[in-house]
Amino acid sequence: MEGVDCPVLGIETSCDETAAAVVRGRVILSNVVASQVDLHARYGGVVPELASRRHIERLVPVVDEALERAGVAVEDLGGLAVTCGPGLIGALAVGVAYAKAFAFAAGLPLVGINHLEGHLFAVVLAQGTFPVPALGLVVSGAHTDLVWIPEPGTYRVVGRTRDDAAGEAFDKVARALGLGYPGGPEIDRLAEAGDPHRVPLPIPLQDEPGYDFSFSGLKTAVLLALRKDPPPNPADVAASFQRAAAEHLTARTVRAARLLGPRSILLTGGVAANRLLRRRMREEAERLGVPLLVPPPELCTDNAAMIAQAGAFRLMRGERAGWTLGVAADLPLGDPYEFPLESGHKPA
Repeated sequence: MEGVDCPVLGIETSCDETAAAVVRGRVILSNVVASQVDLHARYGGVVPELASRRHIERLVPVVDEALERAGVAVEDLGGLAVTCGPGLIGALAVGVAYAKAFAFAAGLPLVGINHLEGHLFAVVLAQGTFPVPALGLVVSGAHTDLVWIPEPGTYRVVGRTRDDAAGEAFDKVARALGLGYPGGPEIDRLAEAGDPHRVPLPIPLQDEPGYDFSFSGLKTAVLLALRKDPPPNPADVAASFQRAAAEHLTARTVRAARLLGPRSILLTGGVAANRLLRRRMREEAERLGVPLLVPPPELCTDNAAMIAQAGAFRLMRGERAGWTLGVAADLPLGDPYEFPLESGHKPA
């Protein structure tokens, strides 16, 4: 999973970050991210049409800056990797159209990358090759997926959210509390001053079998708590919500890990920057005797270095995308995992 020896250019435009990066092996030569937070903050969330237009405006200068910072000329590149899904369809289309034109003009091999696979490869950038089989929890934006990784590049979906994703729940609760966008960092900061047991909130699916996630009920419980007279302390609400969300994510991951017996557990995606979630996952992984691998916060959020790293891996395996490469808003990552009937069975 170390990647090709030549520099690889990565492009990421799946949502509201216009990003480009150059990676050689596991070395990040440049990683440029042009955020759209200020543009969307006034609306409390991402407006897809505005995001697409901003990508059109920023992508060329962002790519130029990434190449300049890396000290790499176009002719030095070994390939180009671009996010082709999942994400906002218009935003993805901007990145893929530009990447195809760039690769064609420069005579470079092109590969399309699943955004969620990119998040998993952020672990590779930070930690190196992770022991397989591995169990990965990807909590990014509209995605909350638990993924079994029997070998590098092969994925089986163990569980996913049934409704809201963790990131969406953080944003909606932050909005209800009158906090800024994005909601995750705001809730993390406010929760420091609160009591996580003050506001009684349910831990979703606590008594239900399986490995899926759900956040709509927890979000509704927060809204109902805020309507009480007198209303609870906002810091207590933030702390209590954060505790319930972290316990839910951790408990479902641990349940799957006990069945599957991974050699490592990966935690990645924007919500993986949450300090309580990182701490609880690390505590439970230690109890299981399994290493928890988490990228630094700057590689948890959307970036192009992770896309370049995943692209380097796939280019090294000889994979290439044609000029008909398209985009998919709901691009799946691997196949559903079929659990064995015997609870003690561990897959090969």
